[in-house]
Amino acid sequence: MKIAVVAAAGKAGRKICAEAASRGFEVTAFVRRAAEIDGAAKVIVKDIMALERKDLAGFDAVVDAFGTFKPETLSQHSATLKHLCDALSGSDTRLLIVGGAGSLYTNPEHTAQVMDAPNFPDAWKPLAAAQAKALDELRKRDDVKWTFISPACDFQADGERTGKYIVGGEELTLNAAGESVISYADFAVAMVDEIAGGNHIKQRIGVVKA
Repeated sequence: MKIAVVAAAGKAGRKICAEAASRGFEVTAFVRRAAEIDGAAKVIVKDIMALERKDLAGFDAVVDAFGTFKPETLSQHSATLKHLCDALSGSDTRLLIVGGAGSLYTNPEHTAQVMDAPNFPDAWKPLAAAQAKALDELRKRDDVKWTFISPACDFQADGERTGKYIVGGEELTLNAAGESVISYADFAVAMVDEIAGGNHIKQRIGVVKA
């Protein structure tokens, strides 16, 4: 399979590139600044908002690993995702998004989200809200084969790769130990499995360490 990873220089993007390459995928990494990306057969320096339809043509899947945390740039979550959707509109290329946990629901009625909990850190609420907004906008797109993947609440950049995880749906899923945790490495495993399987088109799923 041929895949593109956009914003590949970030921690999640790098893990996904390496995992995909280890499975024999042909990986093209798009980065804003020149960088070496393990596993990428090709690295292209181009800002996400400058990507055109022709840049993403020919790929089986595009991974959106974009992320920003500064308050003044949070609107870019919606803007960049819309831009990628527009570039892929009507094509067979699938779009898989590295999402957030804050928008996962905590009740069957889907009226409460993780970010609404009293113990949710105030510092993370703007980011969670921005990612939730981007997801709400994505749900309205019928012209793109998208999958939005939310990690567990405790998303560990340096956690080990176990290769084992549980797939949940719209609601927060805990493992047998009652934890909501996953490493970036295991998230990458789940992402690449979803690229290979294509089992959740136009759906949001969540993943947690088994």
